[in-house]
Amino acid sequence: MIVGIEGTIEKKEPTGVHLNVNGLIYEVFVSLNCSAQITKNNIKLYTTHIIKEDSQTLYGFYDLNEKKLFDTVIKINGVGPKVALAICSTFTPSTFAQIVSANDVTMLKRVPGIGPKQASRILVELSGFIIDGTDENGSSNSNTLEAALALESLGFKKELVAKVLTSCTATDTSGLVKEALKKLQK
Repeated sequence: MIVGIEGTIEKKEPTGVHLNVNGLIYEVFVSLNCSAQITKNNIKLYTTHIIKEDSQTLYGFYDLNEKKLFDTVIKINGVGPKVALAICSTFTPSTFAQIVSANDVTMLKRVPGIGPKQASRILVELSGFIIDGTDENGSSNSNTLEAALALESLGFKKELVAKVLTSCTATDTSGLVKEALKKLQK
């Protein structure tokens, strides 16, 4: 599995780059947001490698939060890589997190290829799910995400976990889990 790629840009298009890595040229599909961030000739991208029966494709991300967004959305039934990349092209991870928390179907319908039914299904699948998107350093939000996943693995409902974690004051993962468990036991 290829999780990252670093090389020199041979060709750049709005939704893809050809990356020369020691003489081997890879085609990497990127979002419009990622493409806009690429300003240098030598770049490093985080990648999601999708292997199918008839193809192998690489999807590249300049920002780790955008990769997490793509990987989360692609797991939803009926959402393929093209729609997931369209979501990444339309919204930043933090904006998408706000859309999910607000359950805003109208905003999600702005993504090319997403109709009202699919928008509703995506929001239902992600309801209560915390997307790490507001902190580019990945500090407190990744801790909140890890705490949410830990609490969900203990059997607590996503909605309840999300509600309790918003009222917690701790910043580290273990502190968040301990504080949330105390509140969940009441």
